[in-house]
Amino acid sequence: MSSSQSCFNQQVVIVTGAAGAIGSGVAEQFARRGAKLVLVDHVAMIDVIESIAIHTTDHCSFKGSVTDGAFVAECIDKVLDQFGRIDVLVTVAGITSFGEVESVSEDEWLNVLNINLSGTFRFCKQVLPIMRRQQRGRIVTIGSLLAKNGGNTRPWQDRSDMAGSANIAYGVSKAGVHAMTSYLAKDVAADGVTVNCVAPGPIATPMTTGLSDNIKNQIPIGRMGSVNEVARAVLFLADSDSGFITGEVLDVNGGMWSD
Repeated sequence: MSSSQSCFNQQVVIVTGAAGAIGSGVAEQFARRGAKLVLVDHVAMIDVIESIAIHTTDHCSFKGSVTDGAFVAECIDKVLDQFGRIDVLVTVAGITSFGEVESVSEDEWLNVLNINLSGTFRFCKQVLPIMRRQQRGRIVTIGSLLAKNGGNTRPWQDRSDMAGSANIAYGVSKAGVHAMTSYLAKDVAADGVTVNCVAPGPIATPMTTGLSDNIKNQIPIGRMGSVNEVARAVLFLADSDSGFITGEVLDVNGGMWSD
């Protein structure tokens, strides 16, 4: 392996939401670069385990929900028992909510926040003391363009777009992730730990199959993003050479939003 391909050699990397399109893509890119992978999801991870096994034999997986604080704590304890350290945490686990404001029940609102926002918090809270002790660590959260732009739809032009685009519950949960990233980054900056966020725009995954042409046509670059483009942004922020970048929300959205 070249130095550029082995920059995470022997580093212990946790990826939550590892069974999904972005999570599995992130995990595979780390595996290609020599990392020891810890995969977390609430469903079976057979496909991603097979994909990373081509590149590394140092991996383990934990099946459980990020909404369960006891599961999260147990997961981190087992990772330390097996590997002795945690170098990188990538919090991909999340769900989407669709439809207009009136269609969002209180239960759905709370569930989206519990998984996307509180689930991210639970893993960060468990991992940060370990990284502080190590005086080294990288956390990369996954936010969203929808946390910034008030939604991709233009309901005054075509209200039917609302059915296929993530809604207010999703956007608010991801805005919370952006704010959390900023707070955590300042909290641990003096401890050799960085906390950054990748905020994807429309990415071609099974989750975005219902996206309308009206929304796709808003992308200045003229196409949907790819999973690998998100994964490489994550790897950039997790790299040891990115130690002067913290509290950043890195947009990967084809030009739909810039700040």
